[in-house]
Amino acid sequence: MPSIIEISDFSDPALDVYARLTQPQLRAKQSPERALFIAEGVKVILCALDAGCEPVSLLMARRHIAGKAGGLLARCGDVPVYTADDQLLARLTGYELTRGVLCAMRRPAPRRAEDVCQGARRVVVLEDVLDPTNVGAIIRSAAALGMDAALLTPGCCDPLGRRAVRVSMGAVFRLPWARLGEKKADWPEKGLARLKEMGFITCAMALDETALPIDDRRIAAGEKLAVILGAEGDGLAPATVAACDYTAMIPMQRGIDSLNVAAAGAVAFWQLRVRR
Repeated sequence: MPSIIEISDFSDPALDVYARLTQPQLRAKQSPERALFIAEGVKVILCALDAGCEPVSLLMARRHIAGKAGGLLARCGDVPVYTADDQLLARLTGYELTRGVLCAMRRPAPRRAEDVCQGARRVVVLEDVLDPTNVGAIIRSAAALGMDAALLTPGCCDPLGRRAVRVSMGAVFRLPWARLGEKKADWPEKGLARLKEMGFITCAMALDETALPIDDRRIAAGEKLAVILGAEGDGLAPATVAACDYTAMIPMQRGIDSLNVAAAGAVAFWQLRVRR
């Protein structure tokens, strides 16, 4: 049975994970066994539990204990459940809990790109995408539209950041993902070499005069394809584009030059998916 704890002291160290720890502090790179992430919303938390993530504590509005979080509490065992009314929780966290429930969970061990790509035919590579909303949306689309895995360059933001997890609606626990290195020097040359060693043809999504339209049959014909998306604003680095096998773009109309990276990714995933 969960231990229900009414919040009476904002300075309680047990609440640091929800109120005071920054994202780098949650990741705890120097002590991986202590690393945590925050899942928001009952549906997302259940996805994380289904994926084997371990809950540490819960924070929720009092009204949800006997309401929509009842089944969730039954699955979380005896972890502490910190509770108060909505206004007090917003003061504590600094934002409104629109989905009413937060769960601090142990961060799963990182995986190697070669492991998550085993058997994969379509993967997406995110080059230095910094906006967690875009990362979450891309991973959600990738999971839904036929990608087998996601790979992130060293400069890409954390897919287990609270906003990325929330926007993905739990897809970060359903789609295998890994980083292509941890240091800036690991991309693009080394990372692209690893993709080639795994048998992937690479397709850079970029506004370039040599780009093929996304529906060019040559692109999707490859047995194994890596679709590479760039950062907001600047797009892919020129060195990345030059080193890829193909460059592709989505034809635009009405004077629009491009789509948001998450929208462009969804179009590309659908067009380049494996027809099963």
